[in-house]
Formats: sequence, C-alpha cells, structure tokens
Amino acid sequence: MSLYRNCAGIGRRDCLQLGLGALLGGTFLDTLRLQGEARADDGTKIAPKAKSCILIWMDGGPTHFETFDPKPHAPSEIRGEFETIETAVPGVFFSQHMTKLAASLNKFSIIRSIRHDQNNHGAGNHYMTTGAPPRIPVSCGAFVSFHPSMGSVAAHELGQGNGLPAYFSLPTMSRSGGPNFLGAKYAPFVVAEDPNQQNFRVRDVNFPSDLTDDRFARRSDLRKQVDKLKRIQEQAAGDPVNALDEYYRQGFDLVHSQPAQAAFDIHREPEAVRTAYGRNSFGQRALLARRLVEAGVPFVTLYDGGWDSHTEIFPAMNRRLPSWDNTVATLISDLEQRGMLESTLVVALGEFGRTPKLSVLPGNAQAGRDHWASAMSVLMAGGGTPGGTIVGATDRSGYSAVERVLSPENFASTIYRKLGINPDKMLYTPQGRPTHLVSDPTPIAEVC
Repeated sequence: MSLYRNCAGIGRRDCLQLGLGALLGGTFLDTLRLQGEARADDGTKIAPKAKSCILIWMDGGPTHFETFDPKPHAPSEIRGEFETIETAVPGVFFSQHMTKLAASLNKFSIIRSIRHDQNNHGAGNHYMTTGAPPRIPVSCGAFVSFHPSMGSVAAHELGQGNGLPAYFSLPTMSRSGGPNFLGAKYAPFVVAEDPNQQNFRVRDVNFPSDLTDDRFARRSDLRKQVDKLKRIQEQAAGDPVNALDEYYRQGFDLVHSQPAQAAFDIHREPEAVRTAYGRNSFGQRALLARRLVEAGVPFVTLYDGGWDSHTEIFPAMNRRLPSWDNTVATLISDLEQRGMLESTLVVALGEFGRTPKLSVLPGNAQAGRDHWASAMSVLMAGGGTPGGTIVGATDRSGYSAVERVLSPENFASTIYRKLGINPDKMLYTPQGRPTHLVSDPTPIAEVC
C-alpha cells in the first residue's frame, strides 16, 4: 500500500501541487512582509518563543497506543502486541519502537489529552491544521478549507526574506493546508521531489540550461517595458495583470537568491549527518526541513502519509516506527546541537488517534485500529517547550482524554503564541466579514 494513501483512497498526487512553475496559480508567498509584533487585547506584546515551526503531519491518524500512550494493563484486544519501554522520565512509558525518543524525552513534551468530534480524515485534518472545525459536515475524503491553515497564517503574519517563500510543504500539501481567504500567495511552496535521490533538484528554481543570467535579466527588463503600456497603467488596483507582478518578482528573487539555492542543496550536508537522519525519503525531507528553517523559513510542513492502519497495524508499525523514531529524535538532537532548538518549534501529530479495541475487517487476516477522535498524542519540542513534560492523560484503556482535556483550538493557539502571533486576532475576508483567528485563543499553559 502506498505511504500516501488512506482509507478514503486519496493519494498525494490527488492533492493540489503548487510549485514555482505555477506562477499564475499564486504559488508564492509575500516574501517582503516584515515580522510584526503581535499584541494581546490589552495591548501588550506577545513575544515570540520560536522563529520557525516544523510541523510533521502524520496523515491518516497515527495510533497513540503503539507510539506515546501504551496501555500495558488493558486487555489484550486493547493492549495489542507491542511491549512498553521506559523513558528518560521515571514512570512514563512509550511503546517498544520509540526507543530513541524514549531516551530523549527530557528534550520534548507529549500531549495526551487533545480530543475532538470529527471522526473522519477530511474533517479531522481541517480541525487540527486550522484550529477551526468544519462549518458543515464533510466526507472522509474531502479536501476542504473553511479557514486558513496554520502554515498560511504564519506566512501572512511573519513573512520572509532571503528570496525564500515563508511556507513550505514536503512533498505535498495536506488537504486543508491552504490559505483560504488569505489568498493564493500564502499557499505553501511544495517540494515534491525526493531529496533522498542522487539527482535531487528542486524544479523551477534554477535557470534552464539554455537561458543565461544575462538573457533572463533582459527578458525581465522587456516585461517591465510592456507593463508600461497605457492599458496596464490605467487598470485598477485589482487587475489580475498587476497582481501577477508580485509573483514574477518573487520568482526572480528566488532564482537569484544565494540563501535559497544553498538551502535546497542538501548535497552539501556531510554524509554522516545524512545517514543519521536516515537514508530514506522521510529522513532526508526532515533534514531538508531543518535546512529551510536554518535559512529563515518560518513554517515547514513535513507531510508523512500512510498512518491509516485499519488492517495489519502491527506489521505496518514494525516496518515504519523504528526509522520514524530515529528521524524525529535526530531532528530534535540536531537542532539542539546547532543551537536552533530554542528558536524552532517541532510538532508531530495527525488528525486523530486510533480505536482502543482492535478489529479485523472482512477479508483481512490481521487486526487494525479504526479512526478515533476522542484520544490522540502530540509531540512538541523546541520554542520554549519544557522537556520531560506529559500533559493530560487518557483513561486506563485509552478510550478518551480524561485529564486536562484539550481541544484543537488550544493546540492551534499554542502554536500561534509560540510564533508570536495573537490567536485572538481578528481577520477579515475579502468581503469584509470578520473572523477570529482561533475561536478559543487559550494556549496550553504547560508547554508555553
């Protein structure tokens, strides 16, 4: 089964693919916006604790039982096949494959008590990536956007320089990861290419082989002359022709930006570092994400599909979790060693958790777990997040969050606060309709 498919039959190629070649579609972000100082309602500044965020999106809904919230004393049909292991924090246990993260729990926190009521992929994805529940019921496989995603909001509020977009998504955009009413220029720049390949090269960010820098400059000058035509000069501010100017300028900046070119050149990394992250697509994309935030990109989504384990959950997790654990632990450790962990927020989550009771679907010999929005686990590191902290708890059988119960709104507000964005900010649609960034702007105090 493809790592990028879930039970709704949605593959990564079905997602909107935005790249530098799609200038007319508004691929680029507003790279000239300067980072502003968010203010709370009382006028006090919200000091950012992080400059950047790497969001590891575990699409499909990762199991909390086989990762960060095992239930060793539950009946076997709930407990499952995996053993538990000790962590660096006495009395806290992870599932058996989380070895490196268990040993480094002093560097990050786990939130065990977020829950919501959207039990399908489309709705759950929207709720967790935007902090806003869908306005109407949506199907499991829906690609919906009723509210800007956290990545698009970060791009809108923080902006970026160095010729780089402010919001990236690797290797695809999640189904609700777009900008909604903020506009297409705040959509993510998607790097679909695999950095684990020997010939990895981000498309459309270098000159074509037959186009020299001088020829490119001459063509840009010619376009400027055409833009001086009387018809274009007299157009109103909303003319699409004028709106395209920003996209072309951003494209020119990116191609000419040395920091941008350097960030994409993963081959500059020492072989030992690349091996440490894992010589696989997920590992090398995590390394590329680190390079992007190192170059000043405020928000990077690392899309990691294939967590929809309705069947054969234990063989699937046996294959996946050891390398996943290694990559995430290495990313956190690498950021710390480079002095970047305090300024970089790392978050790993999906749209929901999995059902407590194992089930066997007709025609399948091995058990799996279904969708379960009443309980999930979220990893959070960096950006002032205290190490060794476990927030909240689920009941003995993992059915529901029962202690320090939290919502997707609390989660999104925490991300915004850490980035210095006021979660209670009022945004306005192009039609002038006011809407709160997050309806409940209360962050999770234990990790702020």
